[in-house]
Amino acid sequence: MNREPCASFAFVAPGDEAVDTFHYEKDLVRQGFTDIAGLDEAGRGPLAGPVVAACVILPPACDYGRFRDSKQLSARRRRELHAYVLDCGARIGVSVVDAAEIDRLNILQASLQAMKRAAEACLDSGLPGFLLVDGKFTVPMALPQLALVKGESRSASIAAASIVAKETRDRLMEQYHRQYPVYNFLRNKGYPTREHRQALVEHGPCPIHRRTFRGVREFFEDTSASPQQQGLW
Repeated sequence: MNREPCASFAFVAPGDEAVDTFHYEKDLVRQGFTDIAGLDEAGRGPLAGPVVAACVILPPACDYGRFRDSKQLSARRRRELHAYVLDCGARIGVSVVDAAEIDRLNILQASLQAMKRAAEACLDSGLPGFLLVDGKFTVPMALPQLALVKGESRSASIAAASIVAKETRDRLMEQYHRQYPVYNFLRNKGYPTREHRQALVEHGPCPIHRRTFRGVREFFEDTSASPQQQGLW
């Protein structure tokens, strides 16, 4: 059987297919692919903390209808589905890229590297045959793959990866909250809420803030200015 997909490195925009969160996987199985992995990340927008990527290969017996975009789930439902992914026999790879590496690479490249490393973490238990990647870009790997904008709402495998990535990152930010409670990472998870911005004005950045991000970089552009002056953006 020919295992080359119709477009091994391709991008598909929303609206190009009927609504079926497992139709990509079913089509790839018909083409002869096995071990189809979903890839997604969480944490591109925050001012603080890491970007976390997850790669998930769901088992054939999995209840694919459970999975939806993690951003549309309540925190409780996301925790339940995260536990289900861990218990259903899925193969999972997770990668964490910290703020320092994000500043060095830029957030797009850091996200792609995180997804690449998450996929590589799955290789310990066997090479994924095909990658379904959330977003506009494929990852720098010599594997057939398809980039899907809003993929977490279009592919069950990507939705599962989205759930794992977001739940993992949220738990990391809860740990950081204990180290740096003045920013209330427990609540905002590093995103630029009004409360978080005000905490930056009052206290300045902490070691997990992203120095190249607007709202943080101002603190490092004029070291003679007070935190209050630097915080006026």
